[in-house]
Amino acid sequence: MTRRRWKSRAIAIAAISTFGFAAPANTADGVHPGPLSRAQAFARAEALTALGRKMFYDPALSASGKQACSSCHDPRHAFSPASASPVEMGGPHLDLPGVRAVPSLRYLQAAPAFTEHFHDSEDEGDESVDNGPTGGLTWDGRADHGNDQAKIPLLSPFEMANKDEAAVSASLRKTAYADDFKAVFGQDVFDRPGDAFDAAAEALGTFEQSATDFYPYSSRYDAFLAGKATLSAQELHGRELFEDEAKGNCASCHLSEPANDGEPPQFTDFGLIAIAVPRNPAIPANADPAYADLGLCGPLRTDFHGRSDYCGLFKTPTLRNVALRKSFFHNGYFHTLRDAVAFYASRDTDPGRWYPRNADGTIRQYDDLPKAYWRNLNQEPPFDGKKPGDKPALTDAEINDIVAFLQTLTDADQVAKPSQ
Repeated sequence: MTRRRWKSRAIAIAAISTFGFAAPANTADGVHPGPLSRAQAFARAEALTALGRKMFYDPALSASGKQACSSCHDPRHAFSPASASPVEMGGPHLDLPGVRAVPSLRYLQAAPAFTEHFHDSEDEGDESVDNGPTGGLTWDGRADHGNDQAKIPLLSPFEMANKDEAAVSASLRKTAYADDFKAVFGQDVFDRPGDAFDAAAEALGTFEQSATDFYPYSSRYDAFLAGKATLSAQELHGRELFEDEAKGNCASCHLSEPANDGEPPQFTDFGLIAIAVPRNPAIPANADPAYADLGLCGPLRTDFHGRSDYCGLFKTPTLRNVALRKSFFHNGYFHTLRDAVAFYASRDTDPGRWYPRNADGTIRQYDDLPKAYWRNLNQEPPFDGKKPGDKPALTDAEINDIVAFLQTLTDADQVAKPSQ
């Protein structure tokens, strides 16, 4: 067994023991299994992966009957949206818009559970430094694990829009793989809708731990790190700029070096920061001037409502496969990778390039973040306290070089093959 395959199965087994997968019928404690041998755990992980894969591509699990998980998380686009729309449509009739851009599901396996106070491990950094809110899944970190995240779209009114857990269970009962579901979770699992719903989320979460599908580490940059590929002069210079604290400083949040244990770089530190991406008028919710998506402090996440020091903070996504995206950041405002990089370089030195103007001609800077929360804005390089008219940290040519480097992060299965 290869190391990657073994690790994939080991992660799935760890998920079983940590998160509690469904057990056969007649267990006293709902969906949690009893002790499993290694062989049983491997077999269970494989069965759950196969079941989760079927569910992931099944539109019958939505209220519309037309929207599967894969509709928004397209495997041909690294499990990101195929469209350039900033938000996707959902609901019972597929006519309700979302409020945030759909993130990729690739490379989520390494994300730690959310914590307000993250400290690096002894061998990876300074344990004494509190890195602040870190971890979790989704743009606001409100789901800690894949099974938690899987429940969100199933019940979201503007996504798959199931009325409740019982509706999901009823749909599963009618599927062609219902017997497979019962074989894993018990013959009477559909008689317990809450347990069936939890079991469905566990199966989806296990599928999303499949290394081949979700974390292949097969990009040209991975091959370069392994000494099996080369980068062009432009790509190497882009990498240098990406890591240079006085230039892009991208690697301060998008970690680009292998971990001390040899694990490939994740291109994220899993932190949550505020950078004031311009308000996107293409999101219908933004037509209401009183509406503000404040990330960690709401409205979708509710446990930190009122925490003003968290308002405007959003998850730092991985940059792996970023060149495949057609919209960028939590609100999908930008539609080219070059503009996304350029925004960092000149957010504060040339705000008129990015933000709208008021009737009197003044710039409505940071227009999607109420002024009361501007103190939360990230001011590390390349922002670094710069003011309008100052020299930006990156030239146009340097931005191009960083983009060239980012294009090396596309996984091999996502690279377009030349026509024969």
